[in-house]
Amino acid sequence: MILKKMRLHNFRGYKDITIDFDSDMNVIVGRNDVGKSTILEALDIFFNSGQVKLDDDDLYVKHDSDDEEILIACTFLVENDEIIIDSTVKTNLKSEYLYNKDGLLELVLISKCGKKGNYYINSFYPKEISKPLIQLKITDLKKELEQRKDSILGYDDINKTISSEIRRGIYYSLEEPVQCEEILIDTSKEIAKDIYSELQKQLPIFFLFKADRENKDGDVEVQNPLKSATKNALKGIQSELDKVKREIENEVKQIGEETIKKLEELDPEIASTLKTEVNTKAWDSLFSFQLIDDKNIPLNKRGSGVRRLLLLSYLRAEAERRAKESANTNIIYAIEEPETAQHPNYQKMIMETLIQLSSEENHQIIITTHTPEIAKMVKMNQIILVTKTAGVPTIVMDEESRFIAVKETLGVHESFDSKVVLCVEGENDLDFIKNIAQLQEFKQIFDISIEQFSIIPMKGGNMKQWVQRDYLVGSNVKEIHIYDSDVEKYRELVDEMNKLNDGRRTGFITKRYEMENYIPLELIEAEFQIDLHEYADVWETTDIPKMLLGKIKRKMGKDDEEKEKNIKSILNGRVSKRITYEMIEKMCVIAEEMEKDFNSVGISCGGPLNSDK
Repeated sequence: MILKKMRLHNFRGYKDITIDFDSDMNVIVGRNDVGKSTILEALDIFFNSGQVKLDDDDLYVKHDSDDEEILIACTFLVENDEIIIDSTVKTNLKSEYLYNKDGLLELVLISKCGKKGNYYINSFYPKEISKPLIQLKITDLKKELEQRKDSILGYDDINKTISSEIRRGIYYSLEEPVQCEEILIDTSKEIAKDIYSELQKQLPIFFLFKADRENKDGDVEVQNPLKSATKNALKGIQSELDKVKREIENEVKQIGEETIKKLEELDPEIASTLKTEVNTKAWDSLFSFQLIDDKNIPLNKRGSGVRRLLLLSYLRAEAERRAKESANTNIIYAIEEPETAQHPNYQKMIMETLIQLSSEENHQIIITTHTPEIAKMVKMNQIILVTKTAGVPTIVMDEESRFIAVKETLGVHESFDSKVVLCVEGENDLDFIKNIAQLQEFKQIFDISIEQFSIIPMKGGNMKQWVQRDYLVGSNVKEIHIYDSDVEKYRELVDEMNKLNDGRRTGFITKRYEMENYIPLELIEAEFQIDLHEYADVWETTDIPKMLLGKIKRKMGKDDEEKEKNIKSILNGRVSKRITYEMIEKMCVIAEEMEKDFNSVGISCGGPLNSDK
């Protein structure tokens, strides 16, 4: 399951708020005391991970007098909705009408005044059925089925001893199209309880790493991996250990009995009240450890930055271990301010590691930060901006408004002491350019590793403003604009800019349909395990993400729009990293295209810093 959104009601500073999550990386930004940590702690409470507990202080201070319920609802994209209930019978969430109106699984934790809460399923359920069928006993299901038997085709074939078969028959009796409404189904009753128990096994493993912890090597997070490894190691020699234990117990008991016999000679009355009792401890309790360096200095004597780095590593090790032991391998890492106590170089290193981790299958990262440089390392749609309006926390949803607000909140902006700014259409194009820029042959054209080179994703609506307003007019900054050929208005913008012929700005439209068309066919075949040979002759002009919608079998999103978005992200992300210069050279002349346009504004092939123009 992948966490898609969370809804909070009456929780701490939040009256009502909905937070959307990216499937990979999420960076929560905002000023101090705006409610960033509250989001992570609400997730910890929902997943019952143990660090944070609900109490009566969590109730929103300004709650309505007739509304004292705290609500934490999490919505998931379910990759495998089959569940086993009724002992061994399989059913699925969709056929049981257990998805919400968006076709997602929504679990809702409701607590009265901060007391221990109950979980509900927010279901888009048939109006015609007065009570959810998964809350009915089999006797009541049979009565419902009997009442509808005249409208059920194959009524006699239904196995009346299996609840799921009876429910399926009742659902078949509903008149199409089925009219539904959202209701909350209590998971503490009848079959609903069993379904929720199975769903819990599929929920992501959630780990919260807080910023204000002591971070000592005796912490539970540090000890757990070793204790688990110790238990596993001891299992292999358990019979030998049991033998040792029996021998020791027998010898100790013998000495004890001999001692009592000697006591009888001195005081029989006292001796008669005594017996030998051997108390033992678990073998794994005999082992503990600490990390020391080559000078025998323990971890808890090292700087706070080193301690946080190591404990963050322990967190990951423990999460990966638990994922291997669990039926579900999805992991959510929630990390407060990973930059705390870190040198800027380590901040960058940590973020690069987390971004890479988030791109791996079954990993989702959620962090909070105050640091502009960290926010600049992720895509704008991966930033969750929390602000306060009239003292009430809100989430800025509109991308253009968020872009402006993030800059104002954190001071995030591009550095224009650069000699060159490369403007591309969006975040996916940025990923593609960054990946091919690592090839040595492309470094001869543009070297993005130097400080005087910036790449800016125009994010659609910002593109027209940037081109028409010419924000860098009067500067010495050279601008190159590279846009896809699939949108006519981009071609018009480029033509408009090139007509000026100002010697500082130039733009070009890709000869191929989009950036994805520069990715070799064989790499995409290998990534998705599909055959695309039929498209070889039209590869330059094919809308590849849209074509792949019908080809990819794995679950990529709840609808075609989200699926296409995720496909583009994968193609321009991890797939484009596998491109070699020989592959590109074989199928096109993108290097010559880019070299020509860079030279048109006085940037030499040796890279922007090698130019004196």
